[in-house]
Amino acid sequence: MKIIFKGRHVEVTEALRNYTEKRLNKIDRHFENILEVIVTFSVEKSRQIVEVTLQAKKALIRAEEESDDMYTSIDKVVDKLDRQIQKYREKYLQKSSVENHETELRNLENSLNEEARNNLPLIVKTKKFALKPMSVEEAAMQMDLLGHSFYVFANDLTNRVNVLYKRKDGNFGLIEPEF
Repeated sequence: MKIIFKGRHVEVTEALRNYTEKRLNKIDRHFENILEVIVTFSVEKSRQIVEVTLQAKKALIRAEEESDDMYTSIDKVVDKLDRQIQKYREKYLQKSSVENHETELRNLENSLNEEARNNLPLIVKTKKFALKPMSVEEAAMQMDLLGHSFYVFANDLTNRVNVLYKRKDGNFGLIEPEF
C-alpha cells in the first residue's frame, strides 16, 4: 500500500506520518485491495482536518474528519474509513457469493435482484443541456445564482467537462476528469 502525505497550512511531521501509517495498517489488514492512499492534513483556524482517499482495485473510498486535535482527527477518519470499507465488503461479498452459485441458486438470485432493484433509488428525471465553455469563476457564479450545490460546465481552459461543487466547509471543489 502506497501512502502519499500532503499538508495544507501544516507541516507533515514524521510523528504524524508514523501515527497515520500505524492506524491505516488496521484498515489494510481488513481490505487487502488498497493500491494507494492519499492523506491530506490541513489546518483552518482551530480546525485540524484529515482527508483520506483510498484507491482500491474496484473502489474509490474517501473520508474527511475534523477536530481540535490532529491525532483525534486521524482516529476519527480511520474509524470512518473502516466502517465504509466494511459496508463495501458486505455488498461486494454478497454480490460475489450470488455470482459464484449462479447456476444452483438462479431463483434466489432473481429474487435478490428484484429486492435490490426495489431498494435502489430510481432515476426519476433526466436533464439535457448545452455546455457553454466558461471559466471556473463564471461557473461558481452560475452555481450561486441557481442555488445549486454543484454545477457541470465545459472548462474554457481545458475544453473538458468539469464539475464544481460546494464543500461542507463552505469552499468549492473542482472535479476534472483524467483520461
